[in-house]
Amino acid sequence: MAVVMLSATTIETVKATAPAVAAHAEEITRRFYELMFAGDPQVKAFFNQAHQHSGGQQRALAGAICAYAANIDNLGVLGPAVEVIAQKHGSLGIQPEHYPIVGKHLLVAIKQILGAAATDAIIAAWGEAYGFLAQVLIDRERAIYAAQAAGPGGWNGRRPFVVARKVVESDIVTSFYLQPQDGGPLPAFEPGQYITVHIDHPTTPTSPRNYSLSDRPGQDHYRISVKREPGTPPGLISNYLHESIHAGDVLQLGPPCGEFTLDVDAVHKPVVLISGGVGLTPMLSMLKTLVHRGVDTPIHFVHGTRNSSTHALAGEVDEIAAAHPNVRSHVRYSDPLPTDDTRHPTGIIDVALLAALLPDSDAEYYLCGPKPFMVCIHEGLQQRGVPEAQIHLEFFGPKQDLVLSTNDQPHSR
Repeated sequence: MAVVMLSATTIETVKATAPAVAAHAEEITRRFYELMFAGDPQVKAFFNQAHQHSGGQQRALAGAICAYAANIDNLGVLGPAVEVIAQKHGSLGIQPEHYPIVGKHLLVAIKQILGAAATDAIIAAWGEAYGFLAQVLIDRERAIYAAQAAGPGGWNGRRPFVVARKVVESDIVTSFYLQPQDGGPLPAFEPGQYITVHIDHPTTPTSPRNYSLSDRPGQDHYRISVKREPGTPPGLISNYLHESIHAGDVLQLGPPCGEFTLDVDAVHKPVVLISGGVGLTPMLSMLKTLVHRGVDTPIHFVHGTRNSSTHALAGEVDEIAAAHPNVRSHVRYSDPLPTDDTRHPTGIIDVALLAALLPDSDAEYYLCGPKPFMVCIHEGLQQRGVPEAQIHLEFFGPKQDLVLSTNDQPHSR
């Protein structure tokens, strides 16, 4: 397919109107979702309603629109963000026919919110800009789908998996060992990737959920380690998995996706794996892959959690550290129990701790955890002079929400 570039007039118009759109971005995205869910309710299944209710999805889309408009004359800087979106879409099975639906309602929302200021020429320019970005994503997603289906065991869409084992890892985390129901092979994945779990909830229609793979590639199973999400209401799917899914049950899974990966063959510096809470799941996959592949550079596994009741998969990390002299594990408890092991100091994971553990900051850093934790560590590493290219992030939630909190810089992988 020939590459169609944006016209100079469109670029000029979008740049000129970007401040007006940015000033009303969240209002526009709220109206957009209202219009789309009312006019094309079939797409609602692709969207996490918890993120809708919290406003996170609206903020994320607003941030993406503003970033696109601001960089429409230098789209190369948006490459990492485009990959995040394409991988997410690949996990959900988004198809080319979905893009006109989004574009139609987005342009109507812009027109309704901006009113007379949104002339026909302005709406036409934004329509051309949206169509260009849609084609970029469609092309990338086509390549993702082809890669998913290639090779032994590859698939697109849903594939039934049997829960071979269900293991309680802590008071709030449970692991599910998943094997293909058809007995066929499992495709390889990159440490750090996630799979998509499709649940036909008995009472509440819901969107698919992504869960990081917590074991290394090359085994006869995939493993996810799911945190039971608290709150009012509590996490719908996480609680359903904990309470209603047992060994022998069948789950429908989408193939591995995600751009937050560790390329073992490219490791030449010390590796620092930093996690908070259930953010340790992709970190453990990376750690197990590194030691399985015989990487001998220093590896630091740094983890923060509340106390032993929430500390999941601790035994696996301890065994690895004991067996591999190049692996150093440091765990901190923010709210320890009176009976907790004193090997784990009280406190939080912050950059002061990282500076004490690693006086030489020249390393590859992989981060995963809650938003405040991620923002703190990311900003601290920047202040220490760690190049952005050496900071790799994973965030559980709308990722643009984190990007907007980290000085509006697209996060790297």
